[in-house]
Amino acid sequence: MKKVLVTGGAGYIGSVLIRVLLDKGCHVRAVDSLKFGGDALYDVSQHPRFEFMKGDMRNEADVDKALQGMDHLAHLAAIVGDPACSKFSDEAREVNWTASVSLFEKAERAGIKRFVFASTCSNYGKMADPDSFVHENSELRPVSLYAELKVKFENYLLNQRRDARMCATALRFSTVYGFSPRIRFDLTVNEFTRNVCLTGEQEIWGPQFSRPYCHVDDLARAVVLTMQSPEEKVRASVFNVGDTRENYSKRMLMEEIQKQIPGAKAIYVEKTEDPRDYRVNCDKIRHDLGFTITKRVPDGIREIIKLVQSGMITDPHSQRFRNI
Repeated sequence: MKKVLVTGGAGYIGSVLIRVLLDKGCHVRAVDSLKFGGDALYDVSQHPRFEFMKGDMRNEADVDKALQGMDHLAHLAAIVGDPACSKFSDEAREVNWTASVSLFEKAERAGIKRFVFASTCSNYGKMADPDSFVHENSELRPVSLYAELKVKFENYLLNQRRDARMCATALRFSTVYGFSPRIRFDLTVNEFTRNVCLTGEQEIWGPQFSRPYCHVDDLARAVVLTMQSPEEKVRASVFNVGDTRENYSKRMLMEEIQKQIPGAKAIYVEKTEDPRDYRVNCDKIRHDLGFTITKRVPDGIREIIKLVQSGMITDPHSQRFRNI
């Protein structure tokens, strides 16, 4: 890897990925529309191997310029999350589908060697058997526009364009958490931890429903590992990213927070229905690529506690720390 383009480079995961790539000695170009500002990149803006380009993936001229001279591409730019895609549905279709297809086609023509797509485990939706684990070949049951668009683009990459000259891989990210230069508090682990730090309690709806979780640092490392892995292992392939041991129900998350904040009160609101409930097997990426996580949920909780209690964030409920 020499020159890597990161779309959505100022985002929660993208800003971490850029630092991992720079540490690997790569030349990194980040492109981002700066919908949520560029604060996360201030400290790397002067790095000799980093360049930033403000651009919109829906603008063909921006895309053409961003691709010039690049070798690999990590495609993270998107309207992210179920609430954001529901609220901005037209924009989500434009960015997450139409612009992504155009980006892929332009990247192939530009001679990009590797294309790594940030997908999501939300594609699994609600498991038919709540006591089992889903894997890469399990049925996809998207229950939101966000997941529907991710599934659609995955199908484009892995089926319609599997014979493309460019090597493409889809990574189904677990639910992310932990410290990032572009911190977000609308993510389950971060949100619960912030609220308990500030109020001493957290109301939890549907505490029995589960999801897999993965630290933002490890998701970024998975992107780099995919780019570095032999082509025959990643071409037209999909990987769940995380660790099979890191599936937690909401109740389990709260119990982990209570271990670090004694006396924290959990207010459980029982629900019998939730549109998303899945436990994910992540063994494939460990077996095929040698991926292992470096942090677990308690580590992320500790990071958010330290950040919130430091007082450096004067308004932890500010809109700037959310995607909507």
